[in-house]
Amino acid sequence: MIKAIYVLRISFPIYGLRLDLHLAGSFLLPSPPGPSRKRSLSTLQRLFLMAPVLMAFTPASMCTPLKTLNDSLSHRRRYMKHNFPINYSIRVHHKEIFKLANISKMMEGLDELVLQRLWFQVNQGILKKIIRVLPERHPSRPYTAELERRFRDAEGVFVQSHPAEVFQQELPEMIQDIWDQLTEEPGRVPESSWRFASPKFLVDNLCHTMYCLFWECFSSTEASQDYCKVSHSKKGRKTLSQKAEMDPTEPTE
Repeated sequence: MIKAIYVLRISFPIYGLRLDLHLAGSFLLPSPPGPSRKRSLSTLQRLFLMAPVLMAFTPASMCTPLKTLNDSLSHRRRYMKHNFPINYSIRVHHKEIFKLANISKMMEGLDELVLQRLWFQVNQGILKKIIRVLPERHPSRPYTAELERRFRDAEGVFVQSHPAEVFQQELPEMIQDIWDQLTEEPGRVPESSWRFASPKFLVDNLCHTMYCLFWECFSSTEASQDYCKVSHSKKGRKTLSQKAEMDPTEPTE
């Protein structure tokens, strides 16, 4: 007899949200003799390889701190652009320029939960670097400090929302490579790995990628929007800005 173990992940939309059901169990299959047994095992293996990889479901507890963070992000134009000199930029690692285009490529072979972990890692460093360059009396410093505090609150809820084993698992090679580069001592980072970017650009990336990776918290029941499309952050900005005063949890500039 062959013991087969199955894990089913079923995803379906309801009232504008996506629900995931996880079913697991095992069953016995008769073992055919000789070469037939190998063919049966091969067929079974192909069956599991064909199973679709679904995106992780964002816990409901994450939405409150993320929407609170989004409330602060809705003021980023004033504090991250208007309060800085024209063409002002800070030096960051090229892996910290974490855009929708990066996520779209990674989603082809990685679980969304892994990308969410990377999102927190990258943007935690970005906010700290922005605070580091701001003088104590800079008009944007209190805003940036509050933004970073709300970000840490969201990260704390994220960690508490998942079993400890999730954060002990070995990371995929691609993510581990990024992780290693971001934690490298600055003095050992090759000069070619550094980039210069404006605070507004970096916080824009934080905001747009948040909508993509935690879309359940920002999707509308009236119309589903694909926040992971690069075009979404470039089109309809005027309309979204007009809605900001009425609904600060919607994407705004």
